[in-house]
Amino acid sequence: MTLDIITAPTLDPLRHGFFTRAGGASSGVFAGLNCGMGSSDQSDVVAINRARVGAAMQVAPGHLVGVHQVHSATVVAVDGPVIDRPAADGLVTAAPGVALSVLTADCQPILFADHEARVIGACHAGWQGALSGVIEATVDAMAALGAEPARIAAVIGPTISQRAYEVGPELKDRFLAQDAGAARFFVAGKGDRLQFDLPAYGLHRLKRAGVGQAAWTRHCTYSDPTRFYSYRRSVHEQDPDYGRLIAAITL
Repeated sequence: MTLDIITAPTLDPLRHGFFTRAGGASSGVFAGLNCGMGSSDQSDVVAINRARVGAAMQVAPGHLVGVHQVHSATVVAVDGPVIDRPAADGLVTAAPGVALSVLTADCQPILFADHEARVIGACHAGWQGALSGVIEATVDAMAALGAEPARIAAVIGPTISQRAYEVGPELKDRFLAQDAGAARFFVAGKGDRLQFDLPAYGLHRLKRAGVGQAAWTRHCTYSDPTRFYSYRRSVHEQDPDYGRLIAAITL
């Protein structure tokens, strides 16, 4: 039951991590640390997996908090356990003992920290959320708690890489309608297909939000089935469902 947790020096010494699928109780297509309560995995097994994450984060039961993710730009501030998960894609807090968490399976999990102000954040940023502004909304919500964007360190965890992310020209059109400069995040693929660089776009939005330090761990979810779940890979392999990775941070 050894957990495999990816960490980032810029977020130290805060407890944080991008958890891989190692060390979990799930089986079948979910084999490993599936933390997705919305998956068709057994709810009691998912609860065991989430308890292991909570223990690794050293927070009390119920203090590993998350939201009902809907690919939005909505961010909520929390100061304790969340009983009814609100529809949102980002969380911030200045309260110790609360671990903020987001779930992903190709989308970007981003963890944030202003060490001086003691304010942290987490967001789920797929292409829809990133385009809608969830990254900037998370930075703004942290600022409302006393953080300064220039002091914030933000790290993008395991996500789908450009070489594995084939999209159609209509997606590029949506990005260009907002910012003509976004063309640089797309390169030609097969036929009319394009390869989209989601983590590079995430780094761009972080820097545009004024974040002082921004990085990607450089792990591709699609390309490493041993360590990571991937929605797109599950579709290509015609699996009935897929697991969800969890990323968390606490003061």
